Formats: sequence, structure tokens, C-alpha cells
Amino acid sequence: MFSLQGQKALVVGVANDQSIAWGCAKAFREQGAELAITYLNEKAERHVRPLAEELGASIIMPLDVSVPGELERVFGEIGSRWGRLDTLLHSIAFCPREDLHGRVVDCSAAGFAQAMDVSVHSFLRMIRLAEPMMPEGGTCMTVSFYGSEKVVDNYNIMGPVKSALESVVRYAAAELGGKHISVHALSPGPLMTRAASGIDHFDELLNAAAERAPTHMLASIEDVGAYAAFLASREAANVTGGVHLIDGGYSIVG
Repeated sequence: MFSLQGQKALVVGVANDQSIAWGCAKAFREQGAELAITYLNEKAERHVRPLAEELGASIIMPLDVSVPGELERVFGEIGSRWGRLDTLLHSIAFCPREDLHGRVVDCSAAGFAQAMDVSVHSFLRMIRLAEPMMPEGGTCMTVSFYGSEKVVDNYNIMGPVKSALESVVRYAAAELGGKHISVHALSPGPLMTRAASGIDHFDELLNAAAERAPTHMLASIEDVGAYAAFLASREAANVTGGVHLIDGGYSIVG
């Protein structure tokens, strides 16, 4: 059995106990990793801090990637407290509501830029800061969705954004493989998370996905967490650059 005993893991994106990031944080901790967990702002802190404390997180800090300096402060604290990082999980995405709910061809330049910055470029910035803290190798993960490669009703501009994120995973994996740093995208099927609740008719998508999947079950945050924990382990060190489907077979059915 794999173990994360002694590892240091940063988890970005916990909003509540339904978050994919929370499922991953729990799995990392259960396998022995020490955690750093971030929350978006003061409003989010009251939901996230009790969860982080439940897992005994050593570092609990605010992180809004659109605020200059906050990301650097988080990594500065990790550097001074731990001196290294083994695992990074990036599970954040954002698009202004008016652009998310509109047609792709009508997306504003400002909305597109903001969606790409928060959802994609922030992952690159995190990897860049993590790289020198992983001298003996490590794992960087982000979260995608099937709408990156197929048109999913009402997913709209987030489809192209997630497609860009998956491309970033491949290029980063190629560039960092020689340093034994693996890069992955976790791609669960539809899950009822806070982020997903902003998508129009998402309940209908959940029901259709459960019916369509060969297992007739939606993925859970625990499913995603278990897979992420394996990818963070030394046993998965020679796996990199992939988009890992965790969806009950949803994506294989036409």
C-alpha cells in the first residue's frame, strides 16, 4: 500500500465540506501527509478553518490569487515553516456570472481574461513557486472536467478554459519531468460543488450523468481524493502529464 507519511501538501480550493479539494485534503491526511490549507477570504474562513483544524493542518492562510502578493506569502510561509513541498493541489476556477451564463462567442475580453487568470495561469504561478521547493521531486495537480473536450450544455466558456488548463498540464509535465516533478489533471464527472452550482441547470446535468455512466453513480469527492493521494505517492512517480478520468465511465459513453 502507498503512503504519504512525512509528505508536505498544499491544498488550494477548499470552500466547504463538499469541495473536491476537501476530499483530497482528507485523503492526503489519512495517508500521513502534513497539510497547508488556504481559504479565499474572511467570509470563507469561517467555513474552511474548522475543516482545516479538523485535519490538524499546520498552515492555514488566506489566498486570493487575484490579490498581488498573497500567493507569494503562502509559499513564503511554507518555505520558512517546512523548507520544502511534496504535493500541490490547485482546485480553483472562476468566471464572471454574465460571461459564464452567456454564449462562448459573446464572452467579454475582460471575463475571458479573468477566467483564464484565476483558473489556469494561477496554476502555472503555483508550479513556478513550488518547483524550487521540490528538489527531490514532487506532484502538482489541478482539477478539470469533461467539458474541456466535448461540448456540455451550459458549461459554456469554462469548456475552453479547462481545455487550456489541460494543455498547461501536458507542457508543464514535459518541462518538469527531468526534475521528477509530475503534473496531473483530475477530471471527475459532474459533482455538486459550490463552484458547479453557478452553472445553469446543473441539477439536470447531474441526473443525466448518473443515468449515462456505466456504474450509474456519480463520482464522489472521496473517489477523487483517493486517486489524488495515489498520484501524490512515490508509487506513481513515473506517471505524469495525464488527464485522469474519475467518472464512473461517464466519458466513454456516446
